[in-house]
Amino acid sequence: MTDTIALTGIVATTPRHLVTSSGLAITSFRLACRQRRFDRVKNSWVDADTNWYTVSSFRQLAHNVVQSVHKGEPVLVTGRLRIRDWENEDRSGTSVEVEADAVGHNLSWGTTSLVRSIVPAATEQRDPDSDGGATGGIPAGPAGAGESGQGGPDGTQRETETQSA
Repeated sequence: MTDTIALTGIVATTPRHLVTSSGLAITSFRLACRQRRFDRVKNSWVDADTNWYTVSSFRQLAHNVVQSVHKGEPVLVTGRLRIRDWENEDRSGTSVEVEADAVGHNLSWGTTSLVRSIVPAATEQRDPDSDGGATGGIPAGPAGAGESGQGGPDGTQRETETQSA
């Protein structure tokens, strides 16, 4: 059984990106999640403990994270929690890791713009008889994209012309 977790925090390290010899993309970074509490004696908010997580992302998410997320930025992370005990010759400890399902900027702190990434598999799904025209391999005319219920390559519904008899 896996534990799903949602975190808000600050990216504490520059994301580290690598591609394994088998072609698996991995990006990881440290996330600092500072807790705050209201101190009634001081009548103000005070910083409490900081929890530290290692966030790892894989495949397309890894490519998107390395291009979008930078040290010092506030982010939201959801994923599976992994807690592991470790030891070496001198020390022992516990590592807390999150295998990310989603990573995004925390919009409470600012704005961002989404630019869709192009997934290589999507381009391979085009019709092999396509001439590479504007329809992207989807037949034109009355039986085209709009009437068949299929969207365009970007996932949006397209309008089609109807011909009168």
